Amino acid sequence: MYTIKTLNHISPVGLLRLPAELFTVDAKSENPAAILVRSADMHAAPLGGDLLCVARAGAGVNNIPVDKCSEKGIVVFNTPGANANAVKELVICSLLLSSRDICGGIAWARGLAGDDVPAQVEKGKSSFTGPEIAGKTLGIIGVGAIGVKIANAAHALGMDVLGYDPYMTVNSALELSRNVRLAYNINQIFAESDYLTLHVPLNKETKETLADMLSQVKTGVRIINLARGGLIETDALLAALDNGTVSCYVTDFPDAKLLTHQNVIPVPHLGASTPESEDNCARMAVDQLSDYLRYGNIKNSVNFPDVELPPVKGIRLCVIHENRPNIIGDISSAMGGAGINIENMASKSSKDLAYTLLDLSGGTPSGAVLDRLRGHGHIIRARVLKA
Repeated sequence: MYTIKTLNHISPVGLLRLPAELFTVDAKSENPAAILVRSADMHAAPLGGDLLCVARAGAGVNNIPVDKCSEKGIVVFNTPGANANAVKELVICSLLLSSRDICGGIAWARGLAGDDVPAQVEKGKSSFTGPEIAGKTLGIIGVGAIGVKIANAAHALGMDVLGYDPYMTVNSALELSRNVRLAYNINQIFAESDYLTLHVPLNKETKETLADMLSQVKTGVRIINLARGGLIETDALLAALDNGTVSCYVTDFPDAKLLTHQNVIPVPHLGASTPESEDNCARMAVDQLSDYLRYGNIKNSVNFPDVELPPVKGIRLCVIHENRPNIIGDISSAMGGAGINIENMASKSSKDLAYTLLDLSGGTPSGAVLDRLRGHGHIIRARVLKA
């Protein structure tokens, strides 16, 4: 029986996918096997000795101490693409809001009074005009699950779409409309785009990539940032808004400085705030968590590589270890010394970490064998599953 702790409300659509005979959901558990989380800050939270994984029902993992989890052999999952349609729809909305002063027009219209409101509307409407998006160039930085949907939708609306993603996956490439152009240099995106939308995680690499963006963009560009507020430095952005380099900035990560600028459209963090998205994220997070706890399979982890083997009846050994020479040989030697045969194996590495699954026959690793593995200087975690 595995105990799952929830740190936020998780859609029942996801929780109902956990078989009651195998899982207990307890929001107050002090030492769970897994944690399901949305936005709760885990950086000060204890990571119990039994904690095997954390599943984030969403894409960003800034609220999770990923490095600390990696050191302890705790797998961190996210749910890329589960909220893609919700974010796509908000980006399309943002394109229109940034082009035509719809927000300003609505606020102005609400302040009208008197019997001649229709005449006032007709007289004042010219103050809120703006360009159409059809025929304009949309630059998308980050052509993953979300970026692909935006690219295809924007092209269908008549935009010229240019994407940039040096890490684009095969699946994303297959889903992308052949009418979408791909840039091999991010400077091309900056130079050509009338609109820019950001869909990358916030980390050292992305901050460095985007550090000089505002000095290279096309004058009058409209920027949409529904990814992370820290991708753009606030003071530099305000200066670009003041001098006309940036015509409008739409973000659902506003800060106090941005709220009062007339050319900023501050949106609450609504990118994934739809019931459909919350259900999708919960389903995906629960399925990944369950597959790892029951079968040892990893998919969509942010700190360990994807490694999967089909479920089989028998014994499976799951080993999280450093990416160093001879470790798999040491594991094999330990199994051979115990008279245990390795029937099937899958192993992958990601930077300094690796993960290995082994299907065994001829016996179950004893406590002494497991202690030998766990005492290995470069093995972080080893556990046995019985099907």
